[in-house]
Amino acid sequence: MKNKFYAYIQNLQDTIVAGLEKVDGHAKFKEDIWERPEGGGGRTRVIENGNVFEKGGVNISGVHGPLPKAMQAYFNVGDVDFFACGLSLVLHPKNPKVPTVHANWRYFEMYDKQGNTVNEWFGGGQDLTPYYLFEEDAKHFHQTCKNACDKHNPEFYPKFKKQCDDYFWNAHRNEARGIGGLFFDHCTASEDFSLENWYDFVTEVGNSFLKAYVPIVEKRKELAFTPEDRNWQEIRRGRYVEFNLVHDKGTLFGLKTNGRIESILMSLPPHVQWVYDHHPEAGSEEEKLIDVLENPVDWL
Repeated sequence: MKNKFYAYIQNLQDTIVAGLEKVDGHAKFKEDIWERPEGGGGRTRVIENGNVFEKGGVNISGVHGPLPKAMQAYFNVGDVDFFACGLSLVLHPKNPKVPTVHANWRYFEMYDKQGNTVNEWFGGGQDLTPYYLFEEDAKHFHQTCKNACDKHNPEFYPKFKKQCDDYFWNAHRNEARGIGGLFFDHCTASEDFSLENWYDFVTEVGNSFLKAYVPIVEKRKELAFTPEDRNWQEIRRGRYVEFNLVHDKGTLFGLKTNGRIESILMSLPPHVQWVYDHHPEAGSEEEKLIDVLENPVDWL
């Protein structure tokens, strides 16, 4: 399974990069191939200063070796070996009317010292972080997520949508990071749903990503914006940074497994502001966004 999924994410990286370069029309992704001393490595691809994307990355990695002590405690296991691979992407557009997006699809195996597999699971998801709320965009993103889920189990969308709202909750701010999407983790084989079934589901979601995001970018990328809009975008990006550095398990996993720091922190936007005690004007478009972030919505 690990070889099959790693081959899949290599192809998916190519597909997504090609789709995003086409939308941007100017910048190309730069590739950086790296190796992890303890085992494995990855292929980082970063875009900067494009027509549409100010900064973004579409990264894959496959790492293996002894599970570090910090992660043994997290998984509540002893001295085991692991293999983890995944694709992780974040895109920060220039135009505040175009939302930031994040997605990740991953596979994990754990082995005893005799090399026997003791656990294996899939995880992943995709979520949208707008700076200005266009309800039709939120509905389109969620409908695309639901369509991918419904092909496998009608219970998946409501379950993974709620898990996404719960996971991307910036608890210290008492608001969501964005308007959600899907989040699933520790998807293990059962009598009803094999590991192969999970592979089919996760790849279905991965294949839906461009359909979920690109039409929104195309619709918004030419909209006019003011310096005030850009200020608001940078203030909201600050909340994105806070979530990633304080709460995000993927970031923390990377930092604790001697992951590659440049690849882990590629999710951070290039221009951000922290303004003391900032509140949007009453009745403004900015306040409308905050209302939704404080009270997550069922979009469908």
